[in-house]
Amino acid sequence: MTALRIDELTEAADGLLIARGGPAGGEFQRAVIDSREAGPGDLFFALRGERHDGHEFVGQALGRGATGLVVERPLAVPDGITVLHVNDSLTALQRLAARRRESRPDLRVIGVTGSVGKTTCKELIAAVLGARPDGRPSGRFRVLKSEANLNTEIGLPLTLLRLEEGHERAVLEMAMYAPGEIDLLCHIARPQIGVVTNVSSVHLERLGSMGAIATAKAELVEALPPDGVAVLNGDDPRVTAMAARTKARAILYGRSEQCDVRAGEVEGRGLDGISFRLSHGGSSVAVEMPLPGRHHVYPGLAAAAVALAEGMTLEEIGGALREARPELRLRVLTAPAGYTIIDDTYNASPPAMIAALDLLSDLPGRRVALLGEMRELGDDEADGHRRVGERAAACADLVLVVGERARPLYEAAASGQAEARYLDSVEAATSALRDELRPGDHLLVKASRAVGLESVVEALVKT
Repeated sequence: MTALRIDELTEAADGLLIARGGPAGGEFQRAVIDSREAGPGDLFFALRGERHDGHEFVGQALGRGATGLVVERPLAVPDGITVLHVNDSLTALQRLAARRRESRPDLRVIGVTGSVGKTTCKELIAAVLGARPDGRPSGRFRVLKSEANLNTEIGLPLTLLRLEEGHERAVLEMAMYAPGEIDLLCHIARPQIGVVTNVSSVHLERLGSMGAIATAKAELVEALPPDGVAVLNGDDPRVTAMAARTKARAILYGRSEQCDVRAGEVEGRGLDGISFRLSHGGSSVAVEMPLPGRHHVYPGLAAAAVALAEGMTLEEIGGALREARPELRLRVLTAPAGYTIIDDTYNASPPAMIAALDLLSDLPGRRVALLGEMRELGDDEADGHRRVGERAAACADLVLVVGERARPLYEAAASGQAEARYLDSVEAATSALRDELRPGDHLLVKASRAVGLESVVEALVKT
């Protein structure tokens, strides 16, 4: 990893720097914001958050070996520690990352945003770009990618500060909670390629309208240079319309005829993955992906579109998609009693719920769905739950529903072909499933994280 130099820090902090103390020269191994992750030679940024103030953990960071601090107030520290006193630690972190990015004009940055599927899309793009022509991972490009959930105004700068001289591409996930946030991330990262996965009612409660969500997501394509590429979901009208909001060339991906990069003959193979025919410019190639669920065709197509823009061939891309093994939040577990649990409790929205139910419908045996509330849907709350309930009735044999906000889901499921039950607590759901499930059954568990359905999965796996 390329070390962080003091001269970089002071230049990046120009206009923010109040005072500086400690050795005149030197460099640091990494930038960290969590004192528990600090190590010898690291630079600790003391950030103020809603619940925690990093200044309270300076001692812990120094105790773990950090040799530099970026702080917003004077602190007593041991001799030999470099201290930069600034008026805003987060802005200093962001400026340092922007400076590191500017120092690499040869680096090509791919930004990824959207309401649903950003992480899987980012992982597949990185996997395909980092594939050799023979399909084995690592070799075509050396790729830096966002790790875990480092996709915010804090996480993206930390990712860029991991940039090394050998990196040729950077694939950066960009989250959005309010207007202007993606624009800020683009100012730091300067992407040449922007990928938008979809626009859905996620965060509708916060932003107020679907148009406002689309406008906020479009900040990515608006930031692209004229010689850049906007990779847009051609099956989502709100995303397709973003082609008119960018100076860059637009590539549409999807299953409809208007798409430049298209999938046909899509087949779900249960938990073994999906297959489809990938087409572009009059040529096509058969693709098998080991990712379960037909909805994964979309991140696969987005990755293919980015790779084509970067000069890869369809054959290379098909081989890379076959070999890609991105880590998914969805887990497939086998309970001691002999049934299979599809644990997708990380979060939920109507499109993500329906995609998970489509996967369930591809599985053999009796299909059971434990579904809970979806949060932050705003005006789409009732309709969103009803749409999921209608799909659940078509995909599952038994639908169990938890949460007062999810009553429309239960009512829609109960009016369909499936047996449906409403349960008043997570504990009641655990008890009902213990009585109900049999060897060979497949259980899908999904809701917004706040519902706490992961405790049901934990209990069933221990049973």
